Amino acid sequence: MLNHLQKKLTSSLDPIGWGPAVASVAGRAVKNPRAVAGATTEYATRLANIPAAATRVWNAADPQPPVQLDSKDRRFSDAAWKENPAYFSLLQSYLATREYVEDLADAGSGDPVQDGKARQFANLMFDALAPSNFLINPGVLVRALDTGGASLFRGAKYAIEDVVHRKGLPLKVDREAFTLGENMAATPGKVVFRNDLIEVIQYAPQTGEVHEIPILAAPPWINKYYILDLAPQRSLIEWAVQHNRTVFAISYRNPDESMHEITMDDYYRQGVAAALDAVEEITGSSRIEVLSICLGGAMAAMAAARMGRLGDKRISAFTMLNTLLDYSEVGELALLTDPATLDRVEFRMSKQGFLSGNEMAGSFDMIRARDLIFNYWVSRWMKGEKPAAFDILAWNEDSTRMPAKMHSHYLRSLYGRNELARGVYELDGEVLDLSDITCDTYVVGAINDHIVPWTSSYKATGLLGGSVRYVLTSGGHVAGAVNPPNPKAWFEAVGAPDGEKLPTLPEDPKAWSEKATRTAGSWWEDWTAWSTKRAGELVAPPAMGSAQHPPLCDAPGTYVFE
Repeated sequence: MLNHLQKKLTSSLDPIGWGPAVASVAGRAVKNPRAVAGATTEYATRLANIPAAATRVWNAADPQPPVQLDSKDRRFSDAAWKENPAYFSLLQSYLATREYVEDLADAGSGDPVQDGKARQFANLMFDALAPSNFLINPGVLVRALDTGGASLFRGAKYAIEDVVHRKGLPLKVDREAFTLGENMAATPGKVVFRNDLIEVIQYAPQTGEVHEIPILAAPPWINKYYILDLAPQRSLIEWAVQHNRTVFAISYRNPDESMHEITMDDYYRQGVAAALDAVEEITGSSRIEVLSICLGGAMAAMAAARMGRLGDKRISAFTMLNTLLDYSEVGELALLTDPATLDRVEFRMSKQGFLSGNEMAGSFDMIRARDLIFNYWVSRWMKGEKPAAFDILAWNEDSTRMPAKMHSHYLRSLYGRNELARGVYELDGEVLDLSDITCDTYVVGAINDHIVPWTSSYKATGLLGGSVRYVLTSGGHVAGAVNPPNPKAWFEAVGAPDGEKLPTLPEDPKAWSEKATRTAGSWWEDWTAWSTKRAGELVAPPAMGSAQHPPLCDAPGTYVFE
């Protein structure tokens, strides 16, 4: 009884395990008095130098600040933080204190996971306590004066609404500006297959001829499928359709408590495998290209490896966007997937049969709290600004649940034991070897991806059995995938995408980076050249659906609205 109560309290009050981590680091710091004394002396010196620096600010001289502000930190971009002695002193005191805590954390380091969690907690606290988050923020004061105080009243109203309706988290995006089927997930098509887990959408042709090999888009089920069909002119599916391809996409059902026993095997059998069968029957093609992203990429790779082992060669080409196959180095997600944290996750899931989308989104927000929480705290609650209508954030807010049994198995087997890369993961009765994927593969990583670090996604190149083209793109986990041609886009790769033979890639991502050439433009264009080379002849578009798989309703279907 007592143990159950303890689990309940820790899983709800401290789901990530910050408390034990801070205690662990503090305990080690106490045993390192020399480092603590040095950090304290340095902190006192920085504080003592602030008045003289503020005086130089007053005299319009070079302030020679005791602590340098990161030039990329937009929170303090207002000139007052640099030119007003009071604001300058406040900012310097904040920066000095933050550096002091970081030095203390260094003094108590000794366990990578505990150290990381303690730093994560410290960063969260200092991001929350930043002087820019309070009404003294010069940008807030200027806006209040410009609006006659109306911005403060609006901000207070928004804050109350968010406390009541959003558990105290500020609204990030104006979702009312988007309607599924109209300006999001809007590429025309029909649902041609449905079971208890997925719908398969067939997109209507937009060209007179199409290449004979169809594409099946395999998205993650941790979010809604339409990250690949985000919005007109920002949809990879629309792009492919407009470049002479027949495209199908999987749309997953949003699980509820009735699906708590569903497994990864079910996601294979009722998901990718069922979709491939439907695509083959409708098009008559025994060769299918798979376009996948994130968790959908991991499942597609599992499916391809299993099929390869059994001699099923239907997957003729394979694309993975921001996907992990080797989970040995997962970046910041290591702090959310250690055994103790997974114990807490499993305890919460055992009570409701799933992990809610809000819980998952909250964990990811905590990793980037400065940008994903406190940025909107200031703009919405203090400046009274309505959030912008941004399609990526609108999609991100449309979160899904994860079934308890599947999610626990996924986290323990892949993040916990790295079974897929080690060649011991079992899917639907078959032990998987990723080298059984012998088709050509196109792998994309994003330079700023904090969920799937590009150096980790690159490890797939050494696990797959076929020729691999690796592309590093501008952007992050989502913006790297939603990357239509634009003036700011760039990508790096080795060799040409449509060459007769793809070059052998080095094992080390740094060695690959030294050989890669940067190209201005979108990887979408590079991928199109690669994919078209493997797409077969041009033929008349297939019919929408078939006698066995008649159209059931218009895209984007019904599951996406759950």
